[in-house]
Amino acid sequence: MIDFGALMNALLSQTGLISISLGNIVMILIGAVMLYLGIGKKYEPFLLVGIGLACIVTNIPGSGLAESGGLFYYAYKGVELLILPPLIFLGIGAMTDFGPMIANPSLVILGAAAHLGIFVALIGAKILGFSLAEACSIGIIGGADGPMAIYTTVQLAPHLLPQISVAAYSYMALMPLIQPPVMRLLTTKSERRIIMKQPRYVSRLEKIVFPVVIIIIVNLFLPPVAPLITMLMLGNLIRECLLLDRMAETVSNSLLNVITLTLTIAIGSTMKADNFLTAQTLIIIVLGLAAFVFGTASGVICARIMNKISGGKINPLIGSAGIASVPIAARVSHKVGQEENRNNFLIMHAMGPNLAGVFGTAISGGIMLALLGH
Repeated sequence: MIDFGALMNALLSQTGLISISLGNIVMILIGAVMLYLGIGKKYEPFLLVGIGLACIVTNIPGSGLAESGGLFYYAYKGVELLILPPLIFLGIGAMTDFGPMIANPSLVILGAAAHLGIFVALIGAKILGFSLAEACSIGIIGGADGPMAIYTTVQLAPHLLPQISVAAYSYMALMPLIQPPVMRLLTTKSERRIIMKQPRYVSRLEKIVFPVVIIIIVNLFLPPVAPLITMLMLGNLIRECLLLDRMAETVSNSLLNVITLTLTIAIGSTMKADNFLTAQTLIIIVLGLAAFVFGTASGVICARIMNKISGGKINPLIGSAGIASVPIAARVSHKVGQEENRNNFLIMHAMGPNLAGVFGTAISGGIMLALLGH
């Protein structure tokens, strides 16, 4: 006679139900919230869908996808071995027009000013007992540059890579939620309505020479971050030479999409309950948020000062784009500006400080790596 009780127990033992924990359930809910924000609220689904789904799957016992030999395991190896971050930069370079930054180099100042958050988080982490290498890795979250945060952390504090990569990419995706209240608080209605003049025309020669010059400078003076910036500029040169259209299209679209999906899955796969639901993770998340808020605020304040000096020609909203998340931060500046004045098109002006922020984060990360012997 068949023992149905024993049969059911045998079946249950083969499922994840028998070993799922409260922590797993909490992380599954967090993954579901990420999916809701990405799909329902449309907060950068390009990032949140992969991270959220991988977080859910990783916390279902028995799937094995994030374990050694699993699919997510190999995706994470691409992050750990620093293969995916440079490829992300290659794709970003191929889709980026550096013309706004070249046309108005004075706005580069905003790319530096908006990096106060890096040092706020670094100092805060050091005060809270993290080592200098760990504090530097936490601080770089404030640059809002996911690949750079991964690149720096792998070399300085690899044991914190899951928490730092999740914080960096999650806050990048949530910029449309985090930045606008700070921007509105620090600006007046009349300032938000300022319409900036069209930037000057940038010649093809300037656009071709720019990536070559940057590659030379970075490889000479900032070798620790040369792999990332070199790939960024290579992608941009492929775009601007106008002779490699098919390659530029592939790199900026198909390749970038595949690499981004792989990267977000790898990040989400690190969000396992047993190593993620800790007090240390909470501290890093809070410090990361503080870094974003202070970075946004310092960029806006600097832009307000520049507006006064220029006689009212600069919209302070573009200061928030000085953090390095391209083009998310520039889109947020544009959106907040359009809420006040539908005829205000800030996206191209905001791209100047936004692109300068990429170099600002690279310089910060390069200095940290050089000083700590990497």
